[in-house]
Amino acid sequence: MSLLKKRYMLTQSQKMMVFILSMSLYGLSNMITELIPKVQLGPIELSVEYFAFIPLTLCILFHPLYAAIGASLGEVIFGEIMLGQFGGLGELEKFIAFSLAMFIAGTLVNDPKNKRQVGMAAITGVAIHQMISAMVDIGKVWIGVEELEAVPGLAESIVIIEGVSFLNDVLFSGVLFALLPTMYLVPRLYGKVEPLLGMKPRDNTVRYSLTEIMTPRLIVGTIILAFIAMISEFLAEADMALIEWDADFVEVYGDWFIWVSIAVAAVISMLVIALMIRKRKDSESESRHAG
Repeated sequence: MSLLKKRYMLTQSQKMMVFILSMSLYGLSNMITELIPKVQLGPIELSVEYFAFIPLTLCILFHPLYAAIGASLGEVIFGEIMLGQFGGLGELEKFIAFSLAMFIAGTLVNDPKNKRQVGMAAITGVAIHQMISAMVDIGKVWIGVEELEAVPGLAESIVIIEGVSFLNDVLFSGVLFALLPTMYLVPRLYGKVEPLLGMKPRDNTVRYSLTEIMTPRLIVGTIILAFIAMISEFLAEADMALIEWDADFVEVYGDWFIWVSIAVAAVISMLVIALMIRKRKDSESESRHAG
């Protein structure tokens, strides 16, 4: 038990590197998804919602909290602010929902080499995120639209539309761009990338049960954060976003402007990786001299 706890005792520099690496890599992937065209098959739209395997992999291999928050902030910075599309309180809902889903997914894995466990955590993380988003969208209609009875079947149609969207995102993006890549990457990267941060790989002899992970504090915190996310989205829809950034550079300059955000995220990622490698070499050199 002490070995696993020791793994999460990170230095401030390690926390910062996990945070920035997750932020830049997921921000980079988020920009790439903007360039992928959508496919319409009748009433069903197939689109790449996100490359969730990136934050999922980092949350499982490293500290789930810093990796989850970093990924969510990366989406806000590179996908919203840098493109001039920041929606104020509306972005808080996305931030909380995605951070919460990725954090829970990361804590569900005890053995990174266990593909079944990794796969269950990956699809659970996507399902939690999409469920919160669907609940917020349904709530906006049920609570925000007055006199639903004036339009027969409106409430029921919203539930059906959100249900289909939920299944599409979980079964399409969740399987192709979260479940399968995460199951492939995590066992192969386990034990190879952790030393870059000077961290020991997770001891897979240690086991946690689901009851130990889902503590009352985590359950209550999850409910509170989900409620805050819903309230934030409601306030944003009521024109109470407080802070907005609506320059919309893509609309002004065209889709090529996305490449600016991609370039910035790529440079930050490379700098962080280079710094991690350098620190590892420095620590190895110091240990050799000390020996």
